[in-house]
Amino acid sequence: MNRLSTPAAATPFTTPWGTFELTRYPEDPRERLRAWDAADEYLLRHLAGEADSAAGAATDLTGRTVAVLGDRWGALTTALAAHGPIQISDSHLGRRATRANLARAGAAPDAARLLTTRDTPPERIDVLLVRVPKSLALLEDQLYRLAPALHPGTVVVGTGMVTEIHTSTLQLFERILGPTRTSLAVRKARLIFCTPDPALDPGPNPWPHSYALPGDIGPASGRTVVNHAGTFCAERLDIGTRFFLGHLPTAAPGARVVDLGCGNGVVGTATALASPGAELVFVDESHQAVASAEATFRANLGPDAPAEFLTADALAEGTVAPGSVDLVLNNPPFHSHQATTDATSWRMFTGARRALRPGGELWVVGNRHLGYHVKLRRLFGNCQLVAGNPKFVVLKAVKR
Repeated sequence: MNRLSTPAAATPFTTPWGTFELTRYPEDPRERLRAWDAADEYLLRHLAGEADSAAGAATDLTGRTVAVLGDRWGALTTALAAHGPIQISDSHLGRRATRANLARAGAAPDAARLLTTRDTPPERIDVLLVRVPKSLALLEDQLYRLAPALHPGTVVVGTGMVTEIHTSTLQLFERILGPTRTSLAVRKARLIFCTPDPALDPGPNPWPHSYALPGDIGPASGRTVVNHAGTFCAERLDIGTRFFLGHLPTAAPGARVVDLGCGNGVVGTATALASPGAELVFVDESHQAVASAEATFRANLGPDAPAEFLTADALAEGTVAPGSVDLVLNNPPFHSHQATTDATSWRMFTGARRALRPGGELWVVGNRHLGYHVKLRRLFGNCQLVAGNPKFVVLKAVKR
């Protein structure tokens, strides 16, 4: 494939199928975080028959349906574009990165089929490649969803860094798909080999999962929360959100309120319950999270209650109209896969400022040590401490 111009943040990824300049999305030269790692390398070398610790001939991909689950930034999909892979991803950012990396590699627009974790899986899969996700629950759900498409001849190979593959990971493959073993570690990466057993009965998929909120958190007390697999704190209310729920502002009727990084939608749903007539918008980059937020909202406000549910990059341009929002509520993450970074929170804050009307407010909860007040003062010119405890702070910034 012909390579196009290389962005400043791109890093070369050399594979048996060629060398590709890959970036994460959005591209941020300050971060210098690679869009691939040793686990991606190891898997591709194994498929080509080049991995010393995974002896055997190359895997024939010609004319076979290849599905790639959890490809973080499109490294595997881009390398295998000549074989028409089907990528299955929960991440809006990962899908955007994949499209950009495919285009940079000179792949045709239809070289790969990009599905989300909420889309109907392929009917048949001949080769299943699994980049092990951080969330064991997401892996469980997706293996359940993909199992009917596998057959005795399906080649199943997983990959991850040794810190990402645990006994529980292998047990999931074994319980849901069939006999499973692992490779030796190479450059701190490991492979998983699984032989599908169509006669295996793993029982019903346990996802989505629901629980009732505590009884002392205001209007949302005792309400139902619905969590699709992979959503943050799917088993219980996290302590940061719990603190935030005790200090949420009340929105006026007709006010447009965004639950930014909505997760399972608890914050936005609580606001809707406390502020009848407010217009809620739920935004997250995770398809599983947005589905959870919609299910939580509908479970508590009914199927016809008005709200928007958007899978997007924070409040980047094109998500909502500039100056159209009265209130943004935000509990920003500070991890991107295994990397600790403030890039996500900064994009959320800048996107919120763009979306807010003059006089509109951004309310943020975060760990005290993260120092979000510094960023908010730099961006908004003001920041007020609404509440705090030894671990968390709730901050308010007003767009002037």
